[in-house]
Amino acid sequence: MFESLKKKFSRTSEKLEEELIEEAEKEDNLQEESGKRFSFFSFGRKKEEKQEEGEKEEEEEESNLLPETSEEIEAGPVSDEKDDSEDEVKKETKSRFWSRSKDKSDDEEESEDESDDESSEEKKEKKSHFWSRSKDKKEDISVDGEASGGLFSFVREKTISEKHVEDILWELEMELLQGDVAMEVATEVVDNVKNDLVGKKIKRSNDITEYTYIALRNAVAEIIDIPGKSMTEMIEEKKAQGEPLVVMFVGINGTGKTTTIGKLANYYLKKGYTPVIAASDTFRAGAIEQVTYHADNVGVKIIKHKKGSDPAAVAFDAVEHAKAQGKELVLIDTAGRMQTNVNLMDEMKKIKRVAKPDLVIFVGDALTGNDATEQAVKFNDAIDIDGVILTKADADSKGGASLSIGYVIQKPIMFLGVGQGYDDIKEYDAEWMLDQLFSESEEAEVLEEG
Repeated sequence: MFESLKKKFSRTSEKLEEELIEEAEKEDNLQEESGKRFSFFSFGRKKEEKQEEGEKEEEEEESNLLPETSEEIEAGPVSDEKDDSEDEVKKETKSRFWSRSKDKSDDEEESEDESDDESSEEKKEKKSHFWSRSKDKKEDISVDGEASGGLFSFVREKTISEKHVEDILWELEMELLQGDVAMEVATEVVDNVKNDLVGKKIKRSNDITEYTYIALRNAVAEIIDIPGKSMTEMIEEKKAQGEPLVVMFVGINGTGKTTTIGKLANYYLKKGYTPVIAASDTFRAGAIEQVTYHADNVGVKIIKHKKGSDPAAVAFDAVEHAKAQGKELVLIDTAGRMQTNVNLMDEMKKIKRVAKPDLVIFVGDALTGNDATEQAVKFNDAIDIDGVILTKADADSKGGASLSIGYVIQKPIMFLGVGQGYDDIKEYDAEWMLDQLFSESEEAEVLEEG
């Protein structure tokens, strides 16, 4: 899911790192360190793991404040000998960390003075290979663009300037546009990332990864988090009033609208509600049979008239049925229509006037990218939609529609279709979406040099 977007974000981080390291190498302002290097996607996971480890350590420290057993009470305070030995180990480890010797094994005990005797010629040779080693290890680059180079630091702290990010972010913007991200969304993301990065002070290469990761994640978070009530909350509010929640679905043919209605009926049936479906697509051949098939499969009532009858009358009857039977949810299927067909759009407006839906939801195909966004804009202009459901999100590698559609029309995404089965639908959650876009993929590992 969204593999293309993930790669674009990861490459932005790598290009900025390359830019700063190459400049620092020319300035003789670069040194290589021992230690762990975080790839773009593993960074988020490792930060979470550090937090969890910190919380566990705090809990352990608190639990160790008081003796837990009578044996500990009788034993009295622990000897300081262990602390002294730990201090010696730490000093030895610190000495090894800063040592530049490649031939030193873990069992050798060389002093800092001996490592400082390294010739200046050897240092220059190492320095000339700092960045080239990372670039030459093409066999160690994963599909997400992760390379197993070493950890670098700058002798003198560097500050990210506009010149460092200008070309890199222009490339990112072009790549976002090629990935079906709407123009205004791509521009907003790039501007926010630029504002976040410029002026940041960098000491180590991991800092570059960290700041780029945070800047991109924050920029995307602002784009995808459009506030709005969930359908479940609205059902409960209407239920408290003794009324059903009436939901009308619109969109063009082929987006999976009718199947989505079946999925939602199944979803809310399992939550303990009783849905009813209105077969208001009375024009398309086989439409009534198709929605009836889904209704029968999930086990909900369907209200239908004969082919060619008034779609608004079907919707009205479904609402009245729900009120009379105490059902909490009415799902109105409508004829798929092109947003440019004036007559069919007028028919849809009539259904809205008669059925008085609480929600009008546009169903779009995530795989169509910019087309889905443009369709949503047209439908929103025509009848003022309240939310979006994107189908086939699980097969969407580009992610353009998922990133753009809500921001462009300023209406929330309410559900995502994530498969072909009736259970394959998910209530949209912005935090979950962020995790998908910035997830630690299977290839994302913490990389170590040496």
